[in-house]
Amino acid sequence: MSMRIDYNKVAPAGIKALGGVYGYITQSGLSAQLVELVYLRISQINGCAYCLDSHTRSLLKMGVKVEKLAVLQVWREAEALFDAEERAALTWAETVTRVAETAIPDADYQVAREVFNEKQLVDLTIAIGLMNTYNRIAIGFRNPPQAVVEHSAAAA
Repeated sequence: MSMRIDYNKVAPAGIKALGGVYGYITQSGLSAQLVELVYLRISQINGCAYCLDSHTRSLLKMGVKVEKLAVLQVWREAEALFDAEERAALTWAETVTRVAETAIPDADYQVAREVFNEKQLVDLTIAIGLMNTYNRIAIGFRNPPQAVVEHSAAAA
């Protein structure tokens, strides 16, 4: 797989604007580990290799156990590994990411509202939208994951 367009070079102002949203999320008060976990789950849903690699690396650096990351895709079957905030955030991330299928049911909203206040839920939703945008850019333009770049460099 080769990169179709280097979007960082072609539209730096647009990518910088997305970075501004990313910066907002990092200072929003949401836990960095929670946000990264949500980003990873969204990237699993969307099948973004670049983001899967990036967020897995970040979570490992944050000290999240590999066993937890290994079952994230089926977290409901291993929900004992996830606290109430993580379960609510993952539920919300999945339903918002799949909005065309889910129409975001009241039950999912209630799960999230039991854990998050209004500002937290809005910020979480902004983070979800941002990651969905990043996934679409990385997938659309075939941004290779760091692991592939490192492997290619080592093989050369």
